[in-house]
Amino acid sequence: MFLDELPEFARHVLDSLREPLESGHVTISRAGHQVTYPAQFQLICALNPSPCGHFDGTLASARATPDQIMRYLGKLSGPLLDRIDMQVDVPRQPDVLKQQHQQADPVTPVWRDYVSEARATQLERQGCLNSELKPSQLAEFCKLDDDDHQFLVAAIEQFKLSHRAYHRLLRLARTIADLADAEMISRTHLAEALSFRALDRLLQQLHAS
Repeated sequence: MFLDELPEFARHVLDSLREPLESGHVTISRAGHQVTYPAQFQLICALNPSPCGHFDGTLASARATPDQIMRYLGKLSGPLLDRIDMQVDVPRQPDVLKQQHQQADPVTPVWRDYVSEARATQLERQGCLNSELKPSQLAEFCKLDDDDHQFLVAAIEQFKLSHRAYHRLLRLARTIADLADAEMISRTHLAEALSFRALDRLLQQLHAS
């Protein structure tokens, strides 16, 4: 499911996605009756980081004040952001406005093979995909040495992330390690997983200002 201009949706509508994103099911209660349906889906969303649409990460570039930006992004609750594993900042690309001849992308088939191999590795190792690992399984399949664990805990404290985000970072780092055909999760994999927290970094910057 793709949601464009994410903060333009009502907050209660967005928060209704939290349960199916976590459990893969949605429960509807009406007039004393309750029905549960399967609801496994991949959520992809896009948004401008400011209501003015002119914000590249520096307040000098924005036409909105920090308070206006905070109110705009405040429609996205912390529990919802916790469930979005990869938050990617996409900078302006002026070169794409130039006329260019389309060429076949030689990289896509290569990455398709990497993904297929990583999925096969996960199913063989633990009988499910990394995204389906329960918190009780993370200690077994997402082991960290003491130094790397302290590194991750320090990052969690710095960005004020939740326990749920901690678990999701571990799953993402495990996937990054699998794509690199690495048996153990290293600090490099943790750092890459943390780099996909663009909104958390932006909100921390706005709070500091």
